[in-house]
Amino acid sequence: METAYIKLKTVGLSIAGVLIVEMLAALLNSQRIAPILIIGGARSLEITILLVVCRITEPNRISALGILPKHIRSGLFRGFLWSAGFGLVVGLVAVILITAGLHPTDLIAANLPSTQTGLFFFLVVGGIISPVAEEIFFRGMLYGYFRRWGMWAALLLSTLLFVMAHAIFQRIPLPQIVGGILFAVAYEKEKNLMVPIIIHVLGNLAIFAIAIIK
Repeated sequence: METAYIKLKTVGLSIAGVLIVEMLAALLNSQRIAPILIIGGARSLEITILLVVCRITEPNRISALGILPKHIRSGLFRGFLWSAGFGLVVGLVAVILITAGLHPTDLIAANLPSTQTGLFFFLVVGGIISPVAEEIFFRGMLYGYFRRWGMWAALLLSTLLFVMAHAIFQRIPLPQIVGGILFAVAYEKEKNLMVPIIIHVLGNLAIFAIAIIK
């Protein structure tokens, strides 16, 4: 990585902050508040906490997370390129599976709201806010910490925690496994957190679009 490894102190404070926010969100879920608004507020607060903690504890501040203000535009462009390439690969695999009589859309599950307003907030929170929060935490923070033990250790550990955080045990969490590996590889290769953020955002939106159509 082109930036210093994330400190244990930074990771510890960040995890503590995220856990507190998640506990507060769980308490609010018992109130008469739309769950998607709670999730959106929680993820937005987590983004703020992660950035503030990193700014205070890391010598390179948010650059330690791979957030490089001077390279945001190039990160956006590279993220779109990675997304287009991955989209082509997924399309080819889907054609092969369909030809073989399988249904790749069965791997996609999303409990979409029934109202247009609910769907709008779902897309904003699930398609934009949550991916940003997850990439800052899992790639910027955790991958940045585990990277001191080598790329493979960082990739495997950050992906494992990413999959576990989504708590999908009814079936093989293939989208989360593939996504976690892809995001980590893109981050390792590009040294810019904006790249996996864009891939994650576009990937989530694509999944939701397919879920709406099917």
